[in-house]
Amino acid sequence: MLDVVGQFLNLLLYLFVLALAAGIVAVCAMYVIDITQTTHAIRRNYPVVGRFRYFFEELGEFFRQYFFAMDREEMPFNRAERAWAYRAAKGIDSTMAFGSTRDLHRPGTLIYVNCAWPTLDEDSTAASSVTVGPYCEQPFTTDRIFHVSGMSYGAISAPAIKALSRGAQMAGCWLNTGEGGLSSHHLEGGADIVFQIGTAKYGVRDKEGRLDEGKLREIAAHSTVRMFEIKLSQGAKPGKGGILPGAKVTEEIAAVRGIPIGEASISPNRHPDIGSCGELLDFIDRVRTITGKPVGFKTVVGAWGWLEELFREAHARGPHAGPDFIAIDSGDGGSGAAPKPLMDAVGLPIQESLPIVVDLLQKTGMRDRVKVIASGKMVNPSEVAGALCFGADFVVSARGFMFALGCIQAMKCNKNTCPTGITTHDRRLQRGLVPADKALRVMRYQQTMEKEVGMIAHSCGVPEARCLRRKHCRMVMPNGRSLPLDELYPG
Repeated sequence: MLDVVGQFLNLLLYLFVLALAAGIVAVCAMYVIDITQTTHAIRRNYPVVGRFRYFFEELGEFFRQYFFAMDREEMPFNRAERAWAYRAAKGIDSTMAFGSTRDLHRPGTLIYVNCAWPTLDEDSTAASSVTVGPYCEQPFTTDRIFHVSGMSYGAISAPAIKALSRGAQMAGCWLNTGEGGLSSHHLEGGADIVFQIGTAKYGVRDKEGRLDEGKLREIAAHSTVRMFEIKLSQGAKPGKGGILPGAKVTEEIAAVRGIPIGEASISPNRHPDIGSCGELLDFIDRVRTITGKPVGFKTVVGAWGWLEELFREAHARGPHAGPDFIAIDSGDGGSGAAPKPLMDAVGLPIQESLPIVVDLLQKTGMRDRVKVIASGKMVNPSEVAGALCFGADFVVSARGFMFALGCIQAMKCNKNTCPTGITTHDRRLQRGLVPADKALRVMRYQQTMEKEVGMIAHSCGVPEARCLRRKHCRMVMPNGRSLPLDELYPG
């Protein structure tokens, strides 16, 4: 017995010495590599030890998220915002104790004007129905306010798409495909679908990247495809097309998009065949004629003179012309992969751009004809209610529903290493995302959102959320005082 123990200890000692020797060899090799390379000054001056800088830099995001940042400090979404989304998706109590941690004196903060006699529960009403595209062969009517914004299959995984489709169907809201085309995973859950036509026209393109009318008819033949959205620009990268790294272009995704396998998918920075207001109206009419369904466009507002020109020309063409809806994305919108200068510094935020568009529609006589969809960092009820006050008919969110799926804001969307399986095509990582379970979370998140937006509306004395107006909300100014939105944006 002692001999066996001795042999075992000798083996452990041998393995330890072997590992130590391997470690010494590795350190020596790193030392030689670092001191001779000319690219990184820190590693050249501090061989081996300098490598820890990159290790700690990588861990920095983790420590800030879980240990050091306060509940309201993180960007792009702080812990308090994420916590509400998680609790709503799980269907657990979303109340809090002891007082708000929100800074109510920060400029731009929205504060809702509660009234002396709020709406009683028995006097509240269900959200009113809105019809999009009344002049189409197949108009679309829904009473839902909050919907799933565009997330392409490719940017997010097949299990994520399946969960969103099933959850959206159970909640009764729509699911936007994003510019990556329509897959079987979108259709599987039976949700209402908004098909997005991006600048590369994925899913409805010919070999030269032009619109293929035959493929468009095939998409429109699906009864659950209810509307078509022409994407002009996106909040995270206005003036830049979609970016999908080659590692994410699998055989199936390539087939859905109509592109080569394994090659980076870079969309043009605008539609080559749309270069003026007249051409945009012509393209909208062309898609609507082929499909028989409502057609609108998505854009980030920067310069806005062209919008007035567009609305006036559409009005002159008659009631059947013009977009059936406009989706306004905020300049601080999200994406899995976008250039930092565009994400940080281009495009107006939704609080400024949304009232501009609504007022221009009113000014040109197009407000009743064109429905308005608001998008951009609206993951909690306070932001969604604000969009309704500004004049939106609908609100859509991508990252809010990503939180519902279990996103932890790991900031790995563009690396194919998402730890929650949402933005990766690694089957091992996708295994953690079970569509049947996450679909329930998607449904609960949507339902809780509408319920709590309605609660804000009742506090303001109106029977339902779509009755919210600018007079019901105030915005904090730089001097710490607040002003009503109808005074800031008189319309």
